[in-house]
Amino acid sequence: MTALYLDYAATTPTDPQVRDAMLPFLGESFGNPSSVHRVGQTVRRALDVARDALAAAIGAQSGEICFTSGGTEANNLALLGVLMAAKEQGRNHLITTPAEHHAVLDTALFARELGFEVTLVPVDEYGMTHPEAIAEALTDKSALVSVMHANNEVGTINPIVEIAALAHTHGALFHTDAVQTLGALPIDVTALGVDLMSVSSHKIYGPKGVGALYIKSGVKCAPLFHGGSQERQKRPGTENVPGIVGFGKAVALLPEWRDEAAARLAPLRDSFIARFPLASLNGHPTQRLASNTNLSFIKPDGETMLLALDLWGICASSGSACSSGSIDPSHVLTAMGVPRERALGAVRFSLGRHTSAEELDRAAAIIERLVTSQL
Repeated sequence: MTALYLDYAATTPTDPQVRDAMLPFLGESFGNPSSVHRVGQTVRRALDVARDALAAAIGAQSGEICFTSGGTEANNLALLGVLMAAKEQGRNHLITTPAEHHAVLDTALFARELGFEVTLVPVDEYGMTHPEAIAEALTDKSALVSVMHANNEVGTINPIVEIAALAHTHGALFHTDAVQTLGALPIDVTALGVDLMSVSSHKIYGPKGVGALYIKSGVKCAPLFHGGSQERQKRPGTENVPGIVGFGKAVALLPEWRDEAAARLAPLRDSFIARFPLASLNGHPTQRLASNTNLSFIKPDGETMLLALDLWGICASSGSACSSGSIDPSHVLTAMGVPRERALGAVRFSLGRHTSAEELDRAAAIIERLVTSQL
């Protein structure tokens, strides 16, 4: 049975053009980009092209791009790097939310263990962060506010323009995790007002193991690692050349499909949601990514549903995590105040540029039969 893939928020297939762009750097173009000879400098030019592509795509300068191993490292570098640098100016306060990706949330909790002050601002029932809540948490000690552009589990889009402006009025910097939005929404770092922004390659049909952190010129961000001057002394170590080249190619391809995909997927998403009137929609009903549908079913529970769907060749995901034999509800849904039973019944269906109406019809028919115990 051919798999019906509805888990694009988790990862995307590598575009063939991206794969082709990477191949030379797995073979004849093998040089170290830090080498001064021609073999190394050929590779260095390829990195510069990729850096320029990402910078142009988000309205940044090339020197403001720091390549990392992915969105997780970019988030760690943003939070810990800024906190360590700001400590010298007497600012030791981080503000974020309990609905962030674990790459931000766990890093924030680690920062607390290191002695930094951390405030988790509550989100509303849709998973949205409101500027008023951020305003109440800001103090003259606040160094950084970090709020994700759009939630990876429920798809809710946050008002980060307003939140960034608030942070700046108190002398704090603003970071956003844009891993889910680079391939979904037009992004301009100046218009958004962000000082730091994390992105990832494998969410936009690029290779895994590579991402980037945008660091606005003039922003102080201490490195997490030491041992080299690569990436403007922000991230030492020989660069992942094939991955970065692939990321650059994936970014260059964005104009060919991103806007068209969003316009096509939004009505497909809405039609899919309408097929399940008894299910509860998690996340904002309108301010959400075109590709995201998070539904809670009364029965079966989310984990059982996922296993059953997999048997029928349908790939989806859940925010629940199995640990020590017990099922814990998604931390995002918990932060939203979703009741435990409903949270345990949640399943995320995330669409991609290749998703068709026929595929969604097939998936919906199987889900309907599972819900009514006809399978």
